[in-house]
Amino acid sequence: MLKHRIKLVSVMALAALLSLSLLAGCQSSGTDEPKAEECAVAGPVTFTDDLGNEVTVDNPGRVIATMGSFGKIWELAGGTLVGVSDDVDTYSGYALSSPEVGRVGDFTSIDLEKVIALEPDFVILTGVSTGRAGSASQVDLRETLEASGITTAYFTVTTFSDYLRMLDICTQITGRTDLAATNGTEVQADIDAIVAKVPADSKPRVLLMTTFSGGTRVQNSKTQTGAMLADLGVVNIADENPSLLSDFSLEAVIESNPDFIFVVPMGENAEAAMKSLKEMTTASPAWNQLDAVVKGNYITLEPGLFQFKPNEKWADAYQELFNYLYA
Repeated sequence: MLKHRIKLVSVMALAALLSLSLLAGCQSSGTDEPKAEECAVAGPVTFTDDLGNEVTVDNPGRVIATMGSFGKIWELAGGTLVGVSDDVDTYSGYALSSPEVGRVGDFTSIDLEKVIALEPDFVILTGVSTGRAGSASQVDLRETLEASGITTAYFTVTTFSDYLRMLDICTQITGRTDLAATNGTEVQADIDAIVAKVPADSKPRVLLMTTFSGGTRVQNSKTQTGAMLADLGVVNIADENPSLLSDFSLEAVIESNPDFIFVVPMGENAEAAMKSLKEMTTASPAWNQLDAVVKGNYITLEPGLFQFKPNEKWADAYQELFNYLYA
């Protein structure tokens, strides 16, 4: 009988210690009491990632994100990081709140040794090829990490709906589903309100380009900014003339004569990127006769909203485009 009582007391003591350890993570550093949702502890979450893998994540404590934008999404979902790719430092909008976050290399060339040295139990990867010459995607990292007992999941975020899907999964994992509303569905409501104001009878024709020191590329409606413009009722001339995507033709642009020209500078040197574009296009007399140029609708877009993923600021990006098109 005494043994049973001792065993019962031991179990109760263990339960009390576990409760205290859980509450310790919820203690407020100030005078305010922590909110109940901030103390939520999620159970195992099973989902299909964007490469079709079935993934089960169970209360990860040491998380690495191999893209800066993904690291910020994980924090917006209420999580903390122990590691992130170097590109998180190139855009101030990705400023992290997690303490002492290690760097694991550029997202185009993740350093596996640095990843494993941080002893993660969950690594968030991207399934997208970077498109850079000589760079590899992260798809081949999964096998090595899984063999080390590290859970992985791939995400692809191009549009707001992609962001919303990833945020929803991450908030399920963290147990902070309230943040899916704060940083997701409330942003969706703001975007819906902006789109609802688009004039039904207006279909502005648009040329969307990215420019970098090595050249210029035209984008269609399947890209980040292209999808936003499509939601705002534009006609993208690259959708009508897909050959522009692989072979930029000044003659084809002049023939299409778009109402608006949007340019997103890419790379670390925006000045060099715009110089390259000028040499290719704006120095031409014919270019300067385009309606978009003559009417002042030749617009350089802010990389923070249109090159990098805007995350919780997607509505700001939609509003900026709306203002250029219709305000």
